[in-house]
Amino acid sequence: MDIFEMMKKHGHEQIIFNYDKETGMKAIIAIHDSTLGQTFGGVRMVNYASMEEALQDAMRLSRAMTYKCAAAEEDQGGAKAVIWGDPEKDKQEGYLRAFGRFVEMLKGRFMTGPDLNLTMKEGSIMARECQYIVGRSREEGGSGSSGITTAYGIFVGLRACARFLWGDENLQGKKIAVQGLGAVGGALLGHLMEAGMEVVATDVNERTLQHFQKQYGLKIVKPDLIYETECDILSPCAVGGVLNDKTIPKLKCKCVAGCANNQLEDEERHGKMLQDRGILYAPDFIINAGGVIQVIDEAKGYHPGRVKLKADLIYDRLLHIFEMAKSENILPMEAAIRYAESRIRAIHKIKRLHVPK
Repeated sequence: MDIFEMMKKHGHEQIIFNYDKETGMKAIIAIHDSTLGQTFGGVRMVNYASMEEALQDAMRLSRAMTYKCAAAEEDQGGAKAVIWGDPEKDKQEGYLRAFGRFVEMLKGRFMTGPDLNLTMKEGSIMARECQYIVGRSREEGGSGSSGITTAYGIFVGLRACARFLWGDENLQGKKIAVQGLGAVGGALLGHLMEAGMEVVATDVNERTLQHFQKQYGLKIVKPDLIYETECDILSPCAVGGVLNDKTIPKLKCKCVAGCANNQLEDEERHGKMLQDRGILYAPDFIINAGGVIQVIDEAKGYHPGRVKLKADLIYDRLLHIFEMAKSENILPMEAAIRYAESRIRAIHKIKRLHVPK
């Protein structure tokens, strides 16, 4: 594995390997692009099979964060951190604080917050060593769970998808299959039920499924059957890479729109497979930007009204990207990337102007 060639191919500025010999904490921080400003991206904790797998995850997610921040009109660059460890065994205080210290060493070049397998409580432990941790609880002066705002943004995006496909943003009577009922998928259910949608759902956690079935009266299916569920919209809200050679041929939906990052295992190949089957794909980094908008706002001094205003813009942004893809005869994901890159180029040109300090 030639890491420099990988950086050159995907446009990364820095890959930082971190190891604490006392706790055994291993982490990779991937900084993709800082053109727009201080880089931002969550930190996740996964017991990866290899260093190569951890590195690839960090690099892919950091690139997506660059596009997510740019498309959401935030003045932040893209980055991501991954901690290579067992979330069930390794989350000790010293371990988490060691990661916080490594982030602090970057002196604000990278801002992060708890992501997959990490909670606000654990983010608070990291923050004892670092001033660049966001996604804190409201009790600690933060903005609280970003899953609620992400779910709201997904719902806003679903209405845009409906308008593009059916000429009406009204979702009443439409059938949606939700894959994953975690912090975002679970919060999304309330919006879907209120809109009068027929909801089918699945989750790998049987207890979570039973909880939401009791609360909303959902129809539930086994995880491997969600792809072949006949519906109007499939909403992946769990792990990435779920749209691939095996799953796409099974789909019986007209649209895929969810909160999971990197849903397409291969952006070009699997985006084309969806298009060939007449399935509209809502680019993940566009529709799931609500949480990022919230935690970036937290760093400025959290204002709920401002966050909602920005999340509402997902509607028009998605419609613009769908129309762009249609008029230019390109995939929605390609249109979304062009949209984000055009903003990065525009800001890069502005920064040639010297501002005396």
